[in-house]
This record gives sequence, structure tokens and C-alpha cells, in this order.
Amino acid sequence: MALTVETKAKLACLYGGACWGLFWIPLRALEDAGLHPLWTSFVYFLVPTLCLLPVLAMRRDAVKRGGLSFQITVITSGLALTCYSASIIYTEVVRAILLFYLMPIWSTLLARIYLGEALTLGRILAIGLAVLGMLTIFGLGLTFPVPQNAGDWLGLAAGFFWAVTAVRLRLDETNSSLDLTAGFFVWSLVITGLAALALAPGHIPEIKQAMPVMPLLILFMLLFVLPGTYACLWAPKFISPGTVSFLLMTEVAVGAVSAALLAGERFELRETVGVLLIAGASLIETGTMMIKSRA
Repeated sequence: MALTVETKAKLACLYGGACWGLFWIPLRALEDAGLHPLWTSFVYFLVPTLCLLPVLAMRRDAVKRGGLSFQITVITSGLALTCYSASIIYTEVVRAILLFYLMPIWSTLLARIYLGEALTLGRILAIGLAVLGMLTIFGLGLTFPVPQNAGDWLGLAAGFFWAVTAVRLRLDETNSSLDLTAGFFVWSLVITGLAALALAPGHIPEIKQAMPVMPLLILFMLLFVLPGTYACLWAPKFISPGTVSFLLMTEVAVGAVSAALLAGERFELRETVGVLLIAGASLIETGTMMIKSRA
């Protein structure tokens, strides 16, 4: 049986989220190579931008037709990626990912305001579980569960900017996902480059510092980051921004487990409970959508 476009979009979100759960690996490898945190992100975004420059050259007329609306969308997505990559460097991977995934709150509110989507009981329950999961991760009952450092706040900002992007993609379904993917990395590179030049002008990396990491970075770009990004920018055109936010939470599980296995970050009972609550929120959202589609 042929899959509907909506089902394909949901699967694309699940796939894209899983891919982005591995986003941190080459980023941390660049940091370990001795690059300044801000320049680490710049080098990271330079690789996909160079890969996609021929795409922009071939599709420059289509990009021009997109006008200001297209540019605003890719700028907000670029801001999301810039904040997210910086948060991974300045705080623990799990904290960065989980703060990013307060995104369903922003997505739901923005979709209500700009798309007129109903605020259902299932959505409210899903958001409640997601927030409870975040609070658990941050030490509910142990410390006041608010962002504690610059990396935490950047993760929170990244989720908000991605929620704005998801709503904009839903409002304007005409832009090519390929153009959006290219613009996404170009603006991420521009924003990060400007920040690095302004805040760390004396730490411009030497080519020899980044070269040992290049094979790993290129491999991850081709296998995970580029196809995962395309999926994340294509899917929101066909499903609710709130649904997008919950389905992308596969990143939470992949990121938390990979960080525990490869980076030695803590993943104990409290983290397990928090991830399960967040996963439960995603399941509630998915189940609600399935019931609606059958009805």
C-alpha cells in the first residue's frame, strides 16, 4: 500500500531527528582538535556549505523568486542551528538536546497564533509530559530546574528559532526543500562566522588543526547531517509544527544514548526517566494523529 504524503512526512521527521542525534560527534571532535568553540561551528558548517554551493548556483533564479520570505525562513533556521551547535559545545550534549526540545511548547503556541490550530487535550498532555521530562533531567527536587549556563540558554533559543522555522515552512510550502537546505547551511555559516570574528578574532583555526577531523566530518555530513537536514526541512510543509516537534524527539534518544556511550556523559536513573517521559509525549502526539486520521 502506498504511503500518504503525511505519513512520509512523519517518517522523515523520525529519520531526521535520529540523524541529528549524532550531530554532536564530529563537532566535539573538532573541539578536541584544539579549535576555539566558535570557530568549531564555523568549520563544521563550512563543509556542507561548500558541498551545496553548486546547488545554489544552479538554482539562483528559484532562490531569487523566494524573495524576502525565503530569506527570513532560512535565517531563522540558521539561527537555530548556530545556537544549537554552540550549546553542544558549551554544555553537556544531553542538556543541549533536551532544552532544544522544549520546542513543542513554542511550536504549539505559534501554530495556534499564526495557523489557527486547535489546542487539543492530547497536545496539552503531551507538552506536560515533555516538560516534566525536562524538569526531571534538570534535577527536579534537587536543584531549581532552569538553564544554568550559556550553553543551556543557547539550547533553549535554538528550540524557539526552529519552532519559528517550522511555522514558516507550514505557511509557505512553495520553496524547494533543496533550496532551503542550502540556505540553511549558508546562513548558519554566515552567522557563526560573524560571531567568531567579533568574539574570537585571535583564534582563527589553522588548516592543519582541522584536517585530521575532515574524514569523519565529511562522512557524517554525507550519511547523516545533509540527508537528515533535508528531511527536517521537507516534512514541516505537510504536517503540523507541533507534530513535527514531537516526532523529531528521536534525536533525544539517539543523542542521549550516543553521548553516554561515546562521551561518557551521565545517563542514570534520573536521565532515563526524563527520556522516557519525553518519549511518552511523542507517542501521545503520534497516537492522537493516528486516531484522527482513521476517524
